[in-house]
Amino acid sequence: MMTGRSLIEMVHLGVEAAAVLAFAMSGLLEAARKRLDAVGVFVVAGLTAFGGGTLRDILLDRRPFFWVEHHVWLWVLLALCAAAMLFLRARHIAPTERAMLWPDAIGLGLFAGAGTQLGLAAGMPALVAVLLGVVTATFGGVLRDVVCNEIPGLFRDRRPYAVCAFAGGWIMVGAQALGAAGWLSMLLGAGTATALRMLSLWLDLSLPSWQDAGES
Repeated sequence: MMTGRSLIEMVHLGVEAAAVLAFAMSGLLEAARKRLDAVGVFVVAGLTAFGGGTLRDILLDRRPFFWVEHHVWLWVLLALCAAAMLFLRARHIAPTERAMLWPDAIGLGLFAGAGTQLGLAAGMPALVAVLLGVVTATFGGVLRDVVCNEIPGLFRDRRPYAVCAFAGGWIMVGAQALGAAGWLSMLLGAGTATALRMLSLWLDLSLPSWQDAGES
């Protein structure tokens, strides 16, 4: 019989695996858009997929890192990059920045939930756990943009991004405080963050900028 702890560990592994795939797709689309070579595509996809989780594990002093413990995902990443490059070239598809945003939104929510869960499991205060979720969800994208010689979208894209991960983390904390199972609260938090990000993209919502405040 599966215990509550083993269930949440299984769900957590599934959430992180899905987030890795979503962020890897986001990274390889950006690398393809920048016309990088095969090595560049793999590096950018890997940084996007594993960067946030690696920083989270460093902050929590967790060893081994996720991609070391589950190194099969490195092979999956290699296969995904090779298949995507062949498909895009065969179909003569030119990736757009907007196409990258949708898998990025999925990865954002999933990593926000997974990172917050690990913070809570490590006994961190709620605010620290939520911020660990934000770090997990956003740092890979920052590395992707820096390597691709872009100002990170986290800072220049006025549509809510980190705010969505932050809100999703608090939904998860609140659900657990109300007695929800850990795996259910993680899925609720992840779903909330993803839904908020997709809604902001669909409605083209934006946060006020420093320039707007000065002009008003």
